[in-house]
Amino acid sequence: MRWDLITAIVAALVVSGLADESGQRAPYRIHTLFSVECQNYFDWQTVGLMHSFLKSGQPGPITRLLSCTDDQKKNYRGMNLAPTFEVPSWSRHPKTGDWYPAINKPVGVLYWLQHSEDAKHVDWVVILDADMIIRGPIIPWQLGAERGRPFAAHYGYLVGCDNLLVRLHTKHPELCDKVGGLLAMHIDDLRVLAPLWLSKTEDVRQDTAHWTTNLTGDIYGKGWISEMYGYSFGAAEAGLKHKINDDLMIYPGYVPREGVEPILMHYGLPFSIGNWSFTKLDHHEDNIVYDCNRLFPEPPYPREVKIMEPDPYKRRGLILSLECMNTLNEGLILRHAENGCPKPKWTKYLSFLKSKTFMELTKPKLLAPGSVHILPDQHEPPPINEFKGTYPKIHTLFSTECTTYFDWQTVGFMHSFRQSGQPGNITRLLSCTDEALKNYKGHDLAPTHYVPSMSRHPLTGDWYPAINKPAAVVHWLHHTNIDAEYVVILDADMILRGPITPWEFKAARGRPVSTPYDYLIGCDNDLARLHTRNPEACDKVGGVIIMHIEDLRKFAMYWLLKTQEVRADKEHYGKELTGDIYESGWISEMYGYSFGAAELNLRHIINKEILIYPGYVPEPGADYRVFHYGLEFKVGNWSFDKANWRNTDLINKCWAKFPDPPSPSAVHQTDNDLRQRDLLSIECGQKLNEALFLHHKRRNCPEPGSESTEKMSVSRKVGNIETKQTQGSDDTKESSGSSESEGRFSTLKLWVIALWLISGVGFLVVMLLVFSTRRGRGTTRGKGYRNKRRTSYSNTGFLDTK
Repeated sequence: MRWDLITAIVAALVVSGLADESGQRAPYRIHTLFSVECQNYFDWQTVGLMHSFLKSGQPGPITRLLSCTDDQKKNYRGMNLAPTFEVPSWSRHPKTGDWYPAINKPVGVLYWLQHSEDAKHVDWVVILDADMIIRGPIIPWQLGAERGRPFAAHYGYLVGCDNLLVRLHTKHPELCDKVGGLLAMHIDDLRVLAPLWLSKTEDVRQDTAHWTTNLTGDIYGKGWISEMYGYSFGAAEAGLKHKINDDLMIYPGYVPREGVEPILMHYGLPFSIGNWSFTKLDHHEDNIVYDCNRLFPEPPYPREVKIMEPDPYKRRGLILSLECMNTLNEGLILRHAENGCPKPKWTKYLSFLKSKTFMELTKPKLLAPGSVHILPDQHEPPPINEFKGTYPKIHTLFSTECTTYFDWQTVGFMHSFRQSGQPGNITRLLSCTDEALKNYKGHDLAPTHYVPSMSRHPLTGDWYPAINKPAAVVHWLHHTNIDAEYVVILDADMILRGPITPWEFKAARGRPVSTPYDYLIGCDNDLARLHTRNPEACDKVGGVIIMHIEDLRKFAMYWLLKTQEVRADKEHYGKELTGDIYESGWISEMYGYSFGAAELNLRHIINKEILIYPGYVPEPGADYRVFHYGLEFKVGNWSFDKANWRNTDLINKCWAKFPDPPSPSAVHQTDNDLRQRDLLSIECGQKLNEALFLHHKRRNCPEPGSESTEKMSVSRKVGNIETKQTQGSDDTKESSGSSESEGRFSTLKLWVIALWLISGVGFLVVMLLVFSTRRGRGTTRGKGYRNKRRTSYSNTGFLDTK
């Protein structure tokens, strides 16, 4: 195929049109580069990128920088897949012997600048990755790029730009930008940057002592993103400050920002639509380019997506995922034809890929004037919002898992939310495994955003459910369209008593509000110095968080990364460092929050009159907005400990509830502090039972006292016995026995009653016969009979107390 002729024609047409529209003349020459290796894995990516390049109308030529060893080239079949410039392979470093294929990208760019004739006739260069789909022309000057100010996409996880790593590897840490993926810069800037990009990549790759997750953000801790840091540190050395954008490049599966049309898709992460999913790593050895008429599994059709997803914002994200996959498959169809494959048989899917509908969905996306949003300088302090005019929108979040333990907490939380007057919308972040979700019954308990469970860490295997909280917030930020300016983050084991608003508690951009968690002593000792470069900014806070959405976007990934980091630091679990009496790392997520905020110098306004634990003596005059019933509390002989109800299903059993707290008249009458403490504890217990009552009523449970309710009364009594046992030492085993016996008892009740009636009628006759004929044998039979009955009851679980 004459790629040079095709791209020249497309470039002439598109650049001509752009010149007419923008008033800029054609001599602004653009060249697009991408780097690959001699592998099937990169060949199918090349087919997709090249096909999208032609469809998008991207101006100028494109060049594939192909890194191959001499042995690889002998058997390589894909030389005709794209206009190609061969570069040396440094997958195995020629001097150190280090195996690091990612270094081929800066090696290839530098070699192209030094040895290609094309590089002598270019004004602007666009650098992409092979695993991308272009949706519309990428015009550097339209994006705002200038000489000395490249344009780039935001890579927020490059935390090394903010810590010790950057100070080790560049003299200008203040210029380090967290960018990558989509790069557009002037050729003169690239000539200065390219050798620094390579040398800094080598430096970071060799600095194995600083590969740790807390310094790099690399969850593998293997130095795999050294090339990305090489770029950022090299650009800082070159004095290049980027114009950074976070919405024109999108990962399939993410929801685009409202009003923004992404021009580039980067399918580097797994994505799914319903039961269909795609992960590029599943096709690492796939020779699909050379396997005639074989395509990737076809995704759902657009009309199916419209049915499965009613939310227009989420649906838009799914449609983008469809476009990515269908563009890859359309490219494969055309490539197979170029390879001389026989014409494929007609299928509904092939027909769709040739349809006007698909053509309309994938027509080039042109940037609207003024639509490019450039992020503010990452090193400048954010402006303060003074709440002038109308109050900003608020969104409330709380995190749970797919268990009945969290379900009854959700019922209590949602009931109190509705009564509290809290403004704005609310979302439950529900973390579930696929298996748990199949049998889950609580979908209707709250407006819900579903999140993959990280209770069992996907990489380390560590069991730590608390990590789901920051992981869920990160997922929510990347998969929803958020119109709120402030986010209030709470826990499920809370009862709201009134509104929590940023204007009342003086939250501002760059100044979140939270409540004191004084036991986080790690903020004052070596733990903070180990895990944040700004230990003096570590605030001992948690429970209630009020934060500006832009702060949360920057902060959430730090929260997750720092949680992982503290959790992995088992050497420093000791209570003298953490304050954790169990010394098990259980409060790693809380430290993850405090250390993550410190990294960004987010200092909190700490307010001790927002939240109270039931059982604590309230401050005089405090108007607490939240009960946090995370600890046991008592009033007289009555007590409540949420942990005792971990395995009791209070949601799906009609009229199930907690033991009623005492009447307010029973509390202390002489000591006012203790009286106020007990009244608040009673209010919390009453609110939980009130929520459960209304929940069962909404579920159309039969009225108490009705026949169907009477049938359940005996099983409920058994359940109450088990509940009392649960409050002892063996919570899990006792309540498990309770759930089994409750289910069986109601089923056996009718035949037990019948047996009693028959026995009553025939009792005298049976006894006369037994004692008159063979008393000794009768006694033996009776004993054996009782043993048999005991055994049978034990088998049904009635008397199983193991």
